[in-house]
Amino acid sequence: MPDIDMELFNELSEFITLRMKSCRGEEHSGAWIEHKAHTDYDIWFIQSGTAKIQIAGIEHTARQGDVIFFYPHIPYIASSEEGCHLVYVHFDYGIGAQQRILNDYQLSGIIPYSLISEEADLFNKSFAQMEKQHSGNRLYLKASLLAVIAKIIELHGHGHYTGSFLNGRRLRKSEGSLDVLQPIFQYIYDHLNKSIKMSELAAHAGISEKYFISYFKKALGITPGQYIYQIKMNQARDFLYQKKYTVQQIAGFLGYPDPFTFSKAFKKYYNVPPSKFD
Repeated sequence: MPDIDMELFNELSEFITLRMKSCRGEEHSGAWIEHKAHTDYDIWFIQSGTAKIQIAGIEHTARQGDVIFFYPHIPYIASSEEGCHLVYVHFDYGIGAQQRILNDYQLSGIIPYSLISEEADLFNKSFAQMEKQHSGNRLYLKASLLAVIAKIIELHGHGHYTGSFLNGRRLRKSEGSLDVLQPIFQYIYDHLNKSIKMSELAAHAGISEKYFISYFKKALGITPGQYIYQIKMNQARDFLYQKKYTVQQIAGFLGYPDPFTFSKAFKKYYNVPPSKFD
């Protein structure tokens, strides 16, 4: 069984949006000190030197190669005794209408270079190339940043990294928080072999069906029905890649009444029938 809490990012990857607002390099002397709170997500790539970050009275140290990930509206004090060179990016990251989706996870903190070296090096290389060419390839830079965020999510999902900036605290929940939906994601995975009704999902969440559908769409930008369809098509693709099951078996695994109904749904999504999918 996948880690449902983090698997959401894989299953809905095509709905993820990342918007880079600004990106630049900065040099700071040994007398540098900064008091700030960002209005969006902010990530720093330490190129040289050491940076100290103090949040809620706790000091954290980032060294050359490390990546620092800030959440919006979290006050911090940054300083450096020896000076440092960093590259920072302000960005938004969301799924559907939920542009603060990372807030639901403990990701904000200092990611050691040893855990993220490949992705950080790729970003730093693409940034240096963009600086050298002035205009550069911003699309490549965005793809490199997406790889960094994906790696942080993967590390957290596998239990290899937990951000320390919030020190276990949870951010104030906004409307459309995923907390209410976490049991629903698990329930859907556990019942993919049957037809799932909206009424049973709403009952499982403990809210009315009308409010459940509205809440779900506000959180993810798609309806519960679209989400279930997406998950089933992802699973169907994976089953077909394994080349171990017949179309009839896969239809049964995913709760379709017969192979014809499954094939019709599959072709609508992938534009080819399952028998010709490769």
